[in-house]
Amino acid sequence: MAEIRGSYDDLFTAVPTALSALLDAGDVGGSVAVFVDGEPVVDVWGGFADAAREVPWQRDTIVNVWSVTKTMTALCALVLADRGALDLDAPVARYWPEFAAAGKETLLVRHTLSHTAGLPDWDGPVAELFDWPAATARLAGQAPRWVPGTAAGYHSLTQGFLVGEVVRRITGRAPGAFFAEEIAGPLGADFHMGLPAELDHRAAPTVPPPSRDEDYVAGAANGASTAAGSAGTPTAIRLRDGNSLAWRRAQIPAASGFGNARSVALVQSAMACGGAVGGVRLLSRAGCERAWEEQFGGEDRVLGMPISWGLGYGRFGGTYGWGGWGGSTVMIEPEGRVVVAYVTNQMREPAQDTRGLDLLMAAHDGLGGLRADG
Repeated sequence: MAEIRGSYDDLFTAVPTALSALLDAGDVGGSVAVFVDGEPVVDVWGGFADAAREVPWQRDTIVNVWSVTKTMTALCALVLADRGALDLDAPVARYWPEFAAAGKETLLVRHTLSHTAGLPDWDGPVAELFDWPAATARLAGQAPRWVPGTAAGYHSLTQGFLVGEVVRRITGRAPGAFFAEEIAGPLGADFHMGLPAELDHRAAPTVPPPSRDEDYVAGAANGASTAAGSAGTPTAIRLRDGNSLAWRRAQIPAASGFGNARSVALVQSAMACGGAVGGVRLLSRAGCERAWEEQFGGEDRVLGMPISWGLGYGRFGGTYGWGGWGGSTVMIEPEGRVVVAYVTNQMREPAQDTRGLDLLMAAHDGLGGLRADG
């Protein structure tokens, strides 16, 4: 069996065993964390940080978690809403006047968080993703594909710019800076939107699925950037784009966050624990609970499947969270004050990728024992 390092409560042996099995099955590397009441009961990692399998995955290895980043950007907006600085029922144009163009005068902030804004497609060049003013100006001038709030379609890349620009207009800080100063910093979380050069040596490049190369393209089925039947042709994001230095440095708050399972679970433990973790209160319990209120339930026009959207999080019964292209996942269970996070540098074909669910089920083996002991 592949060697797994780190620590875990004896009740949770199924989690490192499951991670080891994934590595034995061919995955390059990854880490898993389970937090209960804001404290780690599992913090393990294994495998390698490079496709050549020469650099061991370390405790402080970080990786692009793709759309798991959306949960971090949503948290920024929820914190501002809880402070009274952001009205989720206000038009986006209240904070971003240029956004009122092309019939978007009444598009609400909550529409951007719930994928109901009608702006799911990134139709600009990839290079423009790395230019914040250009990216936000493009979206400000774009017309929605449907009446905002009446339908949902996964905003794989655009959501981060939409929510992030509102954060920037209110605070005067880029979303990555706000997150670093107001969330990651106080919590001591090793998660970054806009990766500094001095952390490059800790970042594991993403590895394509077997038989694929870095021209592997994100698609609607895996929660990324294309939308079947959309007007125009949405830009295809290739794996090589995500592995580029430009991507690391840019703030693409829907998809370019870097962290490990520990940091993801630590940050989202605030949402699992009523707004506070480790003695740091980020928002009130009521501010947390509003995130779980359903904003849309039904067929998502981009993902092509039924889904329930909250404010920045997918809703799955009493569990909330989201996953990223390539397999990284975070799931939050407020009733049990639990977070399960998995990050990996190994992509798999989306239709065959059940790793996040498998690890969540492994964690539940331990949670059952924990509750029985309690």
